[in-house]
Amino acid sequence: MFVAPTTLISLSLATLFVALLPVLLYRRLQRPLALGWRDTVAGIAVFAFFATVIERALNGYMLHGNPVTAAWLANPLAFVVYGALATGVCEEVGRYIAMRMLARRAPNVATAQPSTDSTGIGYGIGHGGAEAWLVGVIVQLQWIVFAVLANRGELDNHLTNLPMDAVLRVHLILGRLSPSLAGVFAVERTAALVFQIGLSVLMWRGVRARWKGILPLAIVLHALIDVPAAMFQARMLPLLMVDGVYAAVAIALVAVLFRICRPARRADAAA
Repeated sequence: MFVAPTTLISLSLATLFVALLPVLLYRRLQRPLALGWRDTVAGIAVFAFFATVIERALNGYMLHGNPVTAAWLANPLAFVVYGALATGVCEEVGRYIAMRMLARRAPNVATAQPSTDSTGIGYGIGHGGAEAWLVGVIVQLQWIVFAVLANRGELDNHLTNLPMDAVLRVHLILGRLSPSLAGVFAVERTAALVFQIGLSVLMWRGVRARWKGILPLAIVLHALIDVPAAMFQARMLPLLMVDGVYAAVAIALVAVLFRICRPARRADAAA
């Protein structure tokens, strides 16, 4: 097994880009939007707990721990529906709880100017940044290490604790790595960060307006966003089509966020 240097370089650059994106985005917007570090930390904490602890525990039970649900979810369509809803419910409930707590910290937010969108943006950068690191960067760093070990002929010596079928899967994935897949990874993680910021702004506005329907709406929207990814996991859609959809939607969402946050930006800059 040998991973081409161009592939290794491309994967390293894509991983570095994804790792730095939320950090640079926060620093770029911190002053003009008056972002608060507590909002960003809240986003990091919510994703870390609700997505990596609660959602993984739920998936472990539904997909492996319970024979009845595991058999039912073996159907690709059922898996797509469950996967999208599980992610939407877990993350949006966590986001809603955090936003309610942040709103209590700012009791006059309901009468504030549109610059209060900074709370949603700051939270979204934290939530999306945690996702970028925990779901993207850490995983890709592992594959970079595996690729380096493979090129040195030392990979199998470091996988002796894994069963043979797992070792074969590692070799198979390494063999499929390419510069184009590195680019797909960067596009996918960038789009995910944009979606998290958009959902956070939406949730913050709903909580600020005390609209009772904001949580169900956010769950549905999040689930819809996750449907293409779940369809790819169920082998119902090709990866390039999924990421093409995500890229197009993310670009449109960036335009919307730029438009609705422009008054807030100007107000903050004037202040």
